[in-house]
Amino acid sequence: MKISGIDIERNIDNIKQKIQDDKTLSPSMRATFDLLLLIVTLLCKRLGLNSRNSSKPPSTDPNREKTLKNNSSNKSGGKNGHKGSTLPLDDNPDITHTLPVDQTQLPKGIYTEVGFEKRQIIDIEFKRVVTEYQAQVIENEFGQHFTAPFPDEVKSRIQYGNNLKAHAVYLSQYQLLPYGRICEYFTDQLGVPLSSGSLYNFINKAYDKLEQTNALEIIKDKLRNEVVIHADETGININGKRQWLHNASSLEWTYLSAHEKRGSIAMDDIGILPHFDGVICHDHWKPYYRYDTLHSLCNAHHLRELIRADEQDGQAWAGHMHQFLVTLNQTVIDSDNTVSIDEQADYIKEYRTILKEGEKESPPPQRIKGKRGRPQKTKSRNLLERLQNYEEDVLRFMTDKAVPFTNNQGENDLRMAKVQQKISGCFRSDYGAEMFFGLRSYLSSCKKQGVSASTALSLLLNGMLPNIFTPAE
Repeated sequence: MKISGIDIERNIDNIKQKIQDDKTLSPSMRATFDLLLLIVTLLCKRLGLNSRNSSKPPSTDPNREKTLKNNSSNKSGGKNGHKGSTLPLDDNPDITHTLPVDQTQLPKGIYTEVGFEKRQIIDIEFKRVVTEYQAQVIENEFGQHFTAPFPDEVKSRIQYGNNLKAHAVYLSQYQLLPYGRICEYFTDQLGVPLSSGSLYNFINKAYDKLEQTNALEIIKDKLRNEVVIHADETGININGKRQWLHNASSLEWTYLSAHEKRGSIAMDDIGILPHFDGVICHDHWKPYYRYDTLHSLCNAHHLRELIRADEQDGQAWAGHMHQFLVTLNQTVIDSDNTVSIDEQADYIKEYRTILKEGEKESPPPQRIKGKRGRPQKTKSRNLLERLQNYEEDVLRFMTDKAVPFTNNQGENDLRMAKVQQKISGCFRSDYGAEMFFGLRSYLSSCKKQGVSASTALSLLLNGMLPNIFTPAE
């Protein structure tokens, strides 16, 4: 293990040897030095962790170098054959200005109009639209008044419209803007005074519509019938208390739910995994294995752990396994997920050969005579045993074309909830968190299937759902 070019392990070994050779040290002093060296070793290992070899996010890497997305020698910009995305001219412009030719500046002659050259400017206009309903009032000969009925949705003397409510909820629940900034935006840009209380009521109404339309139950039914789902969990702060955000998602559907528990009690309460019989892709959190179905382990986690084992523990087998998994994943991609049975057997054989190397480099710890309990295993040994014991789950991306190499889909579906927590610090109430995760589940599912968040919210506040929400068969 090296930090800033210094071989930490070698220096610690030299110090240990000097302590052992010094016969003047008392037993208590030797024990103190041993403890200090252990603490130094643990701290140095923590200093050597980064986003490449652990689950730490890239933002915590000190002085991290940004990799260039385009490392080729080609010039930047579109290449030959690339389909451009230039703005097309609008056939029905809102405003048209006709510019006549000043013929006094032209040579004398007879000129005939042959057409127009068009140029357009696309701009936006911030304005509020006020719709007034005037219900006729009539009176009969007896002085009785009769008033025409207003539409059902027009309930108050003055109220906000559904499009405005949908836009406010969009800014809060999808773009994650704080309440204060949203209220300021409506006042400054649209001339519509809006309070935080009104904004909360809009969000509450949207969530009520979500429950009335049964959208979240439809999402859960859809996920139960998927071939592969991604599962993950992360800690969140709700009203100052530690809780857990659970996610079950696929390429088309997302379901988020908070719970006080992290394990199978929460998963059973949510009610998706207990009724699922496909492949669960996860990061080896043991409670997932309580469900009697097929499993697939996230190899992004394995790659990071293998880098750590190679760099910090000097495990050569870990470097070989890292290269093997990366190469195998690329092979699966290049073959369009159709690796033959014979090729699979060869790859499994190579996989096991690398793990046999690991057995030599990282043997199981020996029990110390007179010491109680099981001997402690190193991180490298734990990783090695996991790769041995869960071989099928590690390599399922090779044998099942529906299974991906990583669990990145599940982690991506949790990311916006973590961003929201960074912005606001915490969720102030259980119900506020419930509304946010319910609406995020709905909006994420819509986005995955090509329905914009604005459209999805407009439909929802009008009591409707996009066509993708047909009940699962």
